[in-house]
Amino acid sequence: MLLVIFILPHYSLEGYSILENTTSELGAQSTPNAWIMNVVFVGLGLCSIWAGWVFLGRNWIIKLILLLFGTALIMTAIFHHAPIDKALPHSLREDQLHSLFANITGFSFSVFAFSLGWIAENGRHKIMAFIIVVLAPILSIMMFSEFTENWRGIWQRLIFIFMFGWMIYAFSTYRIKT
Repeated sequence: MLLVIFILPHYSLEGYSILENTTSELGAQSTPNAWIMNVVFVGLGLCSIWAGWVFLGRNWIIKLILLLFGTALIMTAIFHHAPIDKALPHSLREDQLHSLFANITGFSFSVFAFSLGWIAENGRHKIMAFIIVVLAPILSIMMFSEFTENWRGIWQRLIFIFMFGWMIYAFSTYRIKT
């Protein structure tokens, strides 16, 4: 994931900026090499579901939240963002569906992190999960703030790094109530 979100921009549309443009725009309609970012979205969704399913044991409600998260992330790969160059041919409906699934991904991740924090046995792990719950929406808001929107590519990459970094850490170290 890290290699793709930082190297693929050099092989995307001319004018794509890591600072200003999101990973969704790397996988956008009519964008060169978009399939690479979309494969990453699918891979992250599937790996999150698989790793979490094994980790969560009999916590079925949290498994369903994780399933929603992973499925919504996969759907962002199926329905593509509009290209950064609006003159290129694209489907507005597909862009709207992409945005819907991206929002579901973000919301379900926050609910998942909160739920995992709730059942974590270690106090430090609970705090870490709740920090992630607060951090993800703050970074999302920063993407659309008039003062920081020129950095939305960086904010989104930080969301991905924190989100998946925390999930890897949680799935490998947390002890949970079953």
